Amino acid sequence: MTVAERKPERKFFGQPWALANLFGVELWERFSFYGMQGILLIYLYYEASRGGLGLDKDSATSIVGAYGGSVYLATVIGAWLADRLLGPERVLFGSAILVMCGHVGLALIPGIPGVATGLILIALGSGGVKATATAIVGTLYAADDPRRDAGFSLFYLGINLGALVGPLLTGLLQKEAGFHWGFGAAAVGMAIGLTQYAMNRRTLPASAHEIANPLPRERRPLVAALAAAVIAVVAVLALTGLLPAAHLSTIVVVLSILAAVAYFAVILSSRRIADVERRRVVAFIPMFIASAAFWSLYQQQFTVVTIYGDERLDRDVFGWTMPVSWVQSINPVFIIILSGVFAALWLRLGDRQPTTAVKFAAGTTVMGVAFLLFLPFAGTGANSVPLLGLTGIILVFTVAELLLSPVGLALSTKLAPEAFRTQMVALFFLSVALGTAMSGTLAGYYSQQNEVPYFGILGATAIILGIALWLARTPIQRLMSGVR
Repeated sequence: MTVAERKPERKFFGQPWALANLFGVELWERFSFYGMQGILLIYLYYEASRGGLGLDKDSATSIVGAYGGSVYLATVIGAWLADRLLGPERVLFGSAILVMCGHVGLALIPGIPGVATGLILIALGSGGVKATATAIVGTLYAADDPRRDAGFSLFYLGINLGALVGPLLTGLLQKEAGFHWGFGAAAVGMAIGLTQYAMNRRTLPASAHEIANPLPRERRPLVAALAAAVIAVVAVLALTGLLPAAHLSTIVVVLSILAAVAYFAVILSSRRIADVERRRVVAFIPMFIASAAFWSLYQQQFTVVTIYGDERLDRDVFGWTMPVSWVQSINPVFIIILSGVFAALWLRLGDRQPTTAVKFAAGTTVMGVAFLLFLPFAGTGANSVPLLGLTGIILVFTVAELLLSPVGLALSTKLAPEAFRTQMVALFFLSVALGTAMSGTLAGYYSQQNEVPYFGILGATAIILGIALWLARTPIQRLMSGVR
């Protein structure tokens, strides 16, 4: 075939066309995820007369933090299955099915049994989707492709389109028709995403189906036995009441730390990685710590900020009371507006853009500043904080997020050893798991009476950590061995 006869490569906003399919499935998965999460906390602590389960707030925030952390902790399972048994694409497809089933369970099964069934299925499924979708995006680009960070920013835009619309629709349905109608909308959204993905699976590259480090057949029975043992232990602990709701988030914090230490040890001691790959993994350690600290503050949008929106925010809009969950849609609006700006900025700067360590330091510092911005409103009465004031704070949340989150996703694919492609992405999500679970634990210390020490101490700690990371930027960059 001559050059003239060759069909031009289809592009998706200048990116590989396969990104469009991954963009779509993530959009609908995030629609269902954030739509459900936008009403989950108030469903847990609202009294029965308002359609809720009537749990105390400490237990409710702990459940939300534990669930959110478990989603990212489950990326370890999804990544391991992708790298050792099934390949990323098949894990992604199966995980999407689990997510849909979880939302159906929340919508149709009443009470605590519905919460337990739905959240477990969604956590396992979402963990698999997140680890594999991100890893597959990474395979669309060569290591030195300057479009990579911009592509991840566009992928991040799809996430936030879903995060914008999800809470708006589920919150409105919850307010007008009841919680289970909101959960049902999340199930329908995931069904749309699953259908779209299934129809376009062939657009993905062959590398999406590869098993990077196949598990030997003789070791599979042992792995199956260990998995069954873990499931049995968790079931026994749950049925005997040894997993109290108020401590669930702390349990997930401990599990996330143990999993991260074990993962770093396994990767660094592996004979399948070269010395330069090992140095890059070492460089990822301080980034992991900064990421965990960042997410422990950022993910309080679903714990402390939700309570803040319910009790402290003036939600009256021309005589109509805005649903609590709509607060969760403020951040995605800013992401949609600013993600393209950041992507264009990184492309324009090219090799002159700040290094990843500097971006991480800036993101952590700005997140600390966002928490300090709550202080001027401390001590005011109930439902007195202006909507514009909280909107401004969430704008600062967004700037911090764009400096760290899509950059962190891209970094995990750039620093990944060849034999641990998907599992390195899981390591980044482990930092999110740790931070998200911490957001549930920290929320137990929040109250209207202690807003000054709560927001002040956490904000100052994040700023100090960001400065420390900036001071360490040169040795970190040296360990990255040419990766910016």
